[in-house]
Amino acid sequence: MDFIRMDNRETVDLKTYLIQFMDKHPECTIHVGCDSQNYANVSVYATTIVLRYPKKGAHVLYRKEKLKRINDMWSRLWNEIERSVELAQFIEDVCELPVHQVDLDFNEDPSFPSHKILNAASGYVTSLGFMAKAKPNLLMATWAANVLCH
Repeated sequence: MDFIRMDNRETVDLKTYLIQFMDKHPECTIHVGCDSQNYANVSVYATTIVLRYPKKGAHVLYRKEKLKRINDMWSRLWNEIERSVELAQFIEDVCELPVHQVDLDFNEDPSFPSHKILNAASGYVTSLGFMAKAKPNLLMATWAANVLCH
């Protein structure tokens, strides 16, 4: 699985890179997230891994995908969850590294449309053994994904 380093745009083999990185920096925690944005005729997804240094910043890896535009909000947002879960499972099952948190780009505030999917999303993610966090919590992985989508 190929990902790109955000700092220098170098493509890396995810398994090899993560294992080597975490061997050198075992104090880091792994955060996973995804965001999407609709443009003219495409939906752009950015899926991210944030390797967080305790109180010292972070290192970001990502991949971007363009799909035919998905107009249905529920479907587009659920695709974000599926990408995050697939990545978290890869990191834990294949790389044998713990995922600290799966960031959900949904809001706990009922006045936001994404709130409608929050309970289903967080239930799904936690049922698979991951910690799920949503806005207004600190969500570095979805923040990075949002930056990459725009």
